[in-house]
Amino acid sequence: MRRAVVTGGGGFIGKALVHALTMRGVEVRVVGRSRYPDLDKKDIVCLQGDIRDQDFLEQAFAGADTVFHVAAKAGIWGERREYFSINLEGTANVLEACRQNQVSRLVYTSTPSVVFAQNDLQGVDESAPYATRPLCHYAASKILAEQAVLRANGPEMQTIALRPHLVWGPGDHHLIPRLLARGREQALKIIGTGENRVDITYIDNAVHAHLLAADNLCTSKTGAGQAFFIGQESPVHLWAWINELFSRLDVPVVRKRVPLAVAVAAGAVLEGIFSALGKSDEPRMTRFLAYQLAQSHWFSHQRAEKILGYQPLVSTQTGMHNLVEWLRAR
Repeated sequence: MRRAVVTGGGGFIGKALVHALTMRGVEVRVVGRSRYPDLDKKDIVCLQGDIRDQDFLEQAFAGADTVFHVAAKAGIWGERREYFSINLEGTANVLEACRQNQVSRLVYTSTPSVVFAQNDLQGVDESAPYATRPLCHYAASKILAEQAVLRANGPEMQTIALRPHLVWGPGDHHLIPRLLARGREQALKIIGTGENRVDITYIDNAVHAHLLAADNLCTSKTGAGQAFFIGQESPVHLWAWINELFSRLDVPVVRKRVPLAVAVAAGAVLEGIFSALGKSDEPRMTRFLAYQLAQSHWFSHQRAEKILGYQPLVSTQTGMHNLVEWLRAR
């Protein structure tokens, strides 16, 4: 791997991946919708454009041997058309741009949400079926995009899809800050029993998995055409983990509870109201969020361990320490 392109290279995972690649001596180009002055200062080539622009992508990928497709519209609320145009049509454009430029390796950043419906997932592996009735446009669009990526695997281009779950750590300006803001407002409630366990992925471990995937496609190619769940050494009890973070940062811990059925009903009502009013901001609760906060969703990492050689570089305990120190420094 000598020349790589990272789509979404200005985002949380993308930017950390770009830094890791440059440390390896890889020539990196970043594709993003904004300018990234911190990357410009490091003489990293940043190409500003939209992955829905086929001509732009074909020019951006010229000369690359590896593409990391990280760019996506995340979140759980918004117009269906935008999610599908970015996450599905954009991915189709990435695949075509790779073909036009004879890019031989593509590592795609997917999500475990592709298999999450309304039931607990405890230790399941990659044989778990895709959700047939996903509860948000993000999951629905990522299912089809991941399928397209894996179908594209072949002799001329090898592809891998990674499914890191709840990526967190220093540099996160979305998930953790939003969680802390809700905590300071004392606007969070434990949904369900509060005993649910979930996979989480420290940022360095997510990046490590991407590099291992690319290395595999450069050498044995035994992971080609496959998806891989990525996470920490073991799942965490979600609400205990949140409360540990809050207590370390002097944020009131979450004690109030609400039954899952009540949260799901509230989410359905809010979704209906927000849709009827055409509101673009995210409701405080949705059905997808209610199930995510109440149910277990953790996965077997044996395939990633066996085929990619994946093991977390940073433990959950060390990651928590690093995150708290970074937040305090801010």
